[in-house]
Amino acid sequence: MLDFLYLSLYYFLKFLIFIIPKPALNALLNALSALFYKFDKKHTKIMLANLKMCGYDEQEAKKIIKSCYKNFAYFGLSFLKNQGASKEQILNQVRFENAQMVKDALNSGKALIFQTAHYGNWELMSIACAAYFGVSISVVGRNLDNAKMNKILSKNRTRFNIELIPKSGAARGVLNALKNGRVVGMLVDQNTAAKDGIECKFFGKKILHTPAASIFAQKLNALIVPTFVHQDGDISVISFYEPISLDALGKDSIQIATQLQSDATERVIRKKPDEYFWMHKKFKHFYESIYE
Repeated sequence: MLDFLYLSLYYFLKFLIFIIPKPALNALLNALSALFYKFDKKHTKIMLANLKMCGYDEQEAKKIIKSCYKNFAYFGLSFLKNQGASKEQILNQVRFENAQMVKDALNSGKALIFQTAHYGNWELMSIACAAYFGVSISVVGRNLDNAKMNKILSKNRTRFNIELIPKSGAARGVLNALKNGRVVGMLVDQNTAAKDGIECKFFGKKILHTPAASIFAQKLNALIVPTFVHQDGDISVISFYEPISLDALGKDSIQIATQLQSDATERVIRKKPDEYFWMHKKFKHFYESIYE
């Protein structure tokens, strides 16, 4: 029954966004984001704690949180609009920065890992990269709880030759994908269990960060390319940063490469903190009390 309700809501919203004039749609999204800010106390509290840990005062943090909710609403709208979108329609929404870095990395013959975070319109980013570079991409993540919605999302990804590697037990899938010439996308910014993470710094504070991308890169001599997306008006800007090669990092290469990934995420967030998904408990392992 719930599956049916979610599916009905999806088609209803998808219908609405194509018949409501843009000014009215924007007003609706702004109103919804304001309601979530006011009533979603659980996540607002987590976001506020995270932002304070990163050095923002309460006034700044609340302003960022309000903007975050607004951005999430617009990213949700983008998700709905892009179900069934053509390659041209996808590419008309984006601009690439430093794309030559990726072309050079692909031409090097090495396996390639896109390291990213829950930042900006990351769902659009994977589709746009597959369309632009003409590569097959495997993304590590989890299926939606709703089976029918998951089928819709999978169908859209499949059109661009994107596959989902289930997060649980992903190691074999990632290694196979890299060996078969697929680019692997990994979201590496969330807190981990103690056994799965290594200590790194983020905004000057201790965190646990997954070393998964570093380990896979070491095993297969792959390059890690920090990859992020942010908004510039109606355009999603996909930026690539200097590839991380573990060969050049010495005996502590796993630790160093993982810290470099954390640093890359931090730099992007500092530029536009309102596009980061602050809702997860980033500092939980070392500072759990801030979420009480």
